[in-house]
Amino acid sequence: MKQEILSALGSHPWAETLQYHDCVGSTNDLAKKLADDGAAHGTVIIAGRQTCGRGRMGRSFQSPGGMGIYLSVILRPNCTADQLMHLTCAAGVAMCNAVEKATKYRPGIKWINDLVANDRKLGGILTELSLEHGGSVRYAVVGIGINCHQKPEDFPIELEKIATSLAIATGKPIPRSALAAAMISELADMSTSLLTKKAAVMEQYRRDCVTLHRDVAVIQAGKTVPATAVGLDDAGALLVRYADGTTGKVTSGEVSVRGLFGYC
Repeated sequence: MKQEILSALGSHPWAETLQYHDCVGSTNDLAKKLADDGAAHGTVIIAGRQTCGRGRMGRSFQSPGGMGIYLSVILRPNCTADQLMHLTCAAGVAMCNAVEKATKYRPGIKWINDLVANDRKLGGILTELSLEHGGSVRYAVVGIGINCHQKPEDFPIELEKIATSLAIATGKPIPRSALAAAMISELADMSTSLLTKKAAVMEQYRRDCVTLHRDVAVIQAGKTVPATAVGLDDAGALLVRYADGTTGKVTSGEVSVRGLFGYC
């Protein structure tokens, strides 16, 4: 697999630091360890499978061998944390670009970090930052898992009605090495424009985001409040309108979208 990815990458500069492992606990955890030990910007870790793959809020991410791409990259942007509020959004756009490049199919994004196809979860993104005492970014790790080859019967029963794969969505075999190479290329492009093309990235994120203009349930502090998603600000916060006409901004917590992932 590694040689196939390297062949697809060609002379891309990030090919030099690519690591491939048959199995790891979590590519993000390994990336953070490597970053703490001084690994360079652009170091990419790909695993054939993960035993402890995870997403936001500590949820597990199913990562069976040979079925998907499980990838993390170390970034070392020269900025403060508040300048990277849109990082997950930028990574989402980059992954939509990569999937489209490799398969001719463009997925959508469920705010804030899920890739979706036909209202089912296709993949997820987990971004993690390490900060200096003054608030500047030591490094960022962006982890992505994308389901590629699964058939409906390959998902565990608790996921069979909410998950999907590129093979299911497109009806075609998925070239995993070409997809991995496209993901790396798009992440590299993203890293060079994070601070200079933020407005353009967020405009594309708005086009890709399937959450906008849909009914949502805002879940915060143990309470669920119905609302409508009406927009996104340039930091990636979800703008909502509640039933009483008031508006709000959601920057953390959970948002469930009616009609997606079994929510009703």
